[in-house]
Amino acid sequence: MKKRRVEDNEPAFAPGDDDALEQSASEEEIARGDYTEVTRLSWDEVDPSGEDE
Repeated sequence: MKKRRVEDNEPAFAPGDDDALEQSASEEEIARGDYTEVTRLSWDEVDPSGEDE
């Protein structure tokens, strides 16, 4: 199987790189279209059914 080559200019983030994703784009970056929308998902581990007894 051939590995996909990552280009040097392609951004990459690893789990834990939240600081970079939390930064807001500047007005200049927004005007250039140089930004990425980020959607955060969180896992709710509370079982509302009460069946964990």
